[in-house]
Amino acid sequence: MKKISNPSILYFGTPVVLIGTNNADGTHNLAPISSIFWLGWRAVIGISAYSQTTLNLLREGECTLNLPGVDLVGAVNRLAKTTGANPVPHAKQQRGYYFEPRKFEAAGLTPRPGSLVGAPLVDECPVSMETKLVVAGSVARENALMRGRILKIELKVVRVHLDESIIMDGQQDRVDPDKWRPLIMSFQEFYGLGEKVHASTLGTIPERLYRTPDIEEAAERVEAVSDRRL
Repeated sequence: MKKISNPSILYFGTPVVLIGTNNADGTHNLAPISSIFWLGWRAVIGISAYSQTTLNLLREGECTLNLPGVDLVGAVNRLAKTTGANPVPHAKQQRGYYFEPRKFEAAGLTPRPGSLVGAPLVDECPVSMETKLVVAGSVARENALMRGRILKIELKVVRVHLDESIIMDGQQDRVDPDKWRPLIMSFQEFYGLGEKVHASTLGTIPERLYRTPDIEEAAERVEAVSDRRL
């Protein structure tokens, strides 16, 4: 029997993502989030309007999305209550956050330069995506108390970096879900994926049929950059 319930949060399980950005002084910022989804080569994130990551992203117009595997849970946990914002926003003060300007060092992770964006990649993450800002807007615009506090931000992926350990044998442009073990956040706790429970009907559809023009556009951008360097 189902009962009417009013959970304070509705985090039923999403991947943990480390967002890499650059601060105004050129130093790196790194922050974990789990409010994200993808459609093709577009990602939509939900994030506080007052976080340092948001300020950096809106100013620079770019960021990286880095997906840790379950083996990096300790590094993610070390970032959990840190913020690059100084002073610490009031809402984060109430939750025990503290200012940490050296996020990569605090987490024990390694920044690596992106090739198409200036924001840092996380070398240890099996998946890293370079992205450009498309549009940002407020969540809950109709509510005067909530308007402007949380943003939904659309990002265009312009390059994907995959560790060879998770690439499907013989298919360089496919992730093998039997090899990829993402870190999952469910109701503020960390989990990983188990084994596949059943064959999927959707899995019979070739992945190439989901390709969007963004992929070809990204490839053309890479060629243009290469030509300018010659």
